[in-house]
Amino acid sequence: MKPLVSSSHAPLTGWLAQGFSKYQGLGNDFLLIDARMLSEVGNSEPNAEAVRQICDRRFGVGADGLILALPPRQGGEVRMRIFNADGTEPEMCGNGIRCLARFLADRDGEGPGRRWSIETLAGTIVPELQGDGSVRVDMGPPCLSPETIPTTLAVGPAGLPQGDLMVAGQTLAVAAAGMGNPHVVIPVADLDAVDLEGLGPLLEHHGAFPARTNVHFVQVLAPDHLRMRVWERGAGPTLACGTGACATLVACHRLGLADRRARLDLPGGPLDIEWDGASGPVFMTGPAQAVFHGRLADPERAVAEDSPQAAAIDCSVACVQGCIRPEACPSSEARARVQQLLDMRSLDELVAIATNSLEDRLMGRLPRDGGGQAG
Repeated sequence: MKPLVSSSHAPLTGWLAQGFSKYQGLGNDFLLIDARMLSEVGNSEPNAEAVRQICDRRFGVGADGLILALPPRQGGEVRMRIFNADGTEPEMCGNGIRCLARFLADRDGEGPGRRWSIETLAGTIVPELQGDGSVRVDMGPPCLSPETIPTTLAVGPAGLPQGDLMVAGQTLAVAAAGMGNPHVVIPVADLDAVDLEGLGPLLEHHGAFPARTNVHFVQVLAPDHLRMRVWERGAGPTLACGTGACATLVACHRLGLADRRARLDLPGGPLDIEWDGASGPVFMTGPAQAVFHGRLADPERAVAEDSPQAAAIDCSVACVQGCIRPEACPSSEARARVQQLLDMRSLDELVAIATNSLEDRLMGRLPRDGGGQAG
């Protein structure tokens, strides 16, 4: 049996062996690891191949991404690192940070009103736990200049980068906005008619977006009600994207299609998005829920003989390719007795012992009253 993560990815495996949790926000799911008390030094950089293996839905645990809660470095309370299912590291993730906040609240026993100052590659983000269990996040102000998104699109009359892009023989009118990560927004008349799987990857890798981009098609149902579909950079089609919903509301408001506050319906469910002002922060409110908690077995890691892991090891399963812990094997004494028996007996003697043993067991089940029927 091949281990899920090989020894070359031992640091990530070790973190997962400490225990992980799976959370989802509108169907956008993540594996979360509490590494706040663990040292992140030396050879502990997560490996992209290991992340891909862990996030694989057939051969791994399965997730849209992996999130590490780490010690802060810039005065915040906790630092967030997130990795997409393809192993790349984005700047931020709105659904991910809601899941992280809910995860921290569950781990630490926190209640409504608790706020966290979380360091991300997109800056410090502040989520707050609400009374109904949802999480409201101050996402900070949007990025509307080409160099901060980044994009080669020029700022248009709506006050954000916009223009026409030729993709797969179609001319698409697009607008771009950043929420610490890049987004392209394409308003359409019929969302269901969009070929997301065909256009999504082409737009993600379009030359107008030097750092690639998240892709969002949006249909305006009303100024306060939008519907969108998501192609996430590094993950493909997902059920939700928090930063994407924020960027979509900002772009649609600037284009004159939406109010400053709206409900955005994503395939996984709705998010409430509010933009405080032309240069103010964007607020996102939505759910985050625990799915399950687990521990990834590390068959190449030595475990102390008196530890709980040692007592729980099933040698018939874990050691099918050989003993994984020869220096502290829980079945070593039994194996030694078996080996001694094999060394002392011939094959004929072993066959006779087995035959007699079987015969004794059969006789033991028969009535012992001289052949009468059992009552």
